[in-house]
Amino acid sequence: MSKKKVWIDTDLSVGMKRYHREGYSDVDDGYAVLQLFKAENIEVTGISAVFGNTKIEDAYRLSQKMAAEYAPYKIAVFKGAAEQINLAEVKTNEAVAALAEALKKEPLHILAIGPATNIGILVLLYPELKSQIKEVVLVAGRRAADAYFKIGKPTSHHAPDLNFDLDNDAFRILFENNIKVVLCPFEISNKVWLTAKDLETLKTEDTGNIWLSEQSQPWLQQWIAGGETGFNPFDVLASHYLLAPEDLVMEELNAHLEIHTNDMLLETPEHNFKQYLICNTQPGFKVTYCYDVVSDYHQKLMNSLTKH
Repeated sequence: MSKKKVWIDTDLSVGMKRYHREGYSDVDDGYAVLQLFKAENIEVTGISAVFGNTKIEDAYRLSQKMAAEYAPYKIAVFKGAAEQINLAEVKTNEAVAALAEALKKEPLHILAIGPATNIGILVLLYPELKSQIKEVVLVAGRRAADAYFKIGKPTSHHAPDLNFDLDNDAFRILFENNIKVVLCPFEISNKVWLTAKDLETLKTEDTGNIWLSEQSQPWLQQWIAGGETGFNPFDVLASHYLLAPEDLVMEELNAHLEIHTNDMLLETPEHNFKQYLICNTQPGFKVTYCYDVVSDYHQKLMNSLTKH
């Protein structure tokens, strides 16, 4: 069986405390990376770190750790962008250069589960390699500006569309260059939950699973404190698309970059606006939009994470 060649671009922050506010950072990138490490039909050809959930130095360190300690084969890791694209002075980095070299050798699927900065820079600086990108799978988007990402029961806060919010231009570059884009937004990840029981199930003799389960405990407790019984493993829906797209429900829509009232500042009196990535049937940039999972998805997800 020929394996799907996948490059992972990630803002890993497993176990990290947040820098600018109380609490812990997302752990979901860790689930996506481990899932692809274990997938028999996937070959991870490289990992690049990007800023996002945490600082680039942390994402790079954690990417190195996961590749060195939990990957079943040798995977090179590269340090990428520390901030969003500056269109007035586009600079390359180690990760972009490495991804360019990899694409020169063979076509690749790209799992970009942080801001799309590294991929956007690549497309700007190496436009001749666009045809080598089979698809870019991203975690972003919504159907309407008021389709807020509600967290907690009752809703304790709105979550940002962080990957898009941190670098709007990177997404625009992908769309305007007709790169095939697959979106796994909050709409689908909000239908999948991991609980304390699931974290216990992960604690097999597999060292990567044990580490991820332990590092996920503070993250789980944050969600429980907000009234939930578990947490949404956002990025694992994107990795699952590459592993087994038949487990997701999707449709072809068109994407638009639109400006609306800032969903993070709805209670403030100031006139504050931001860009949104809106997907609907109006004319725009074609995307594959994943919005639901098959009925036995949770078991399929757990099986993919616990296989040795």
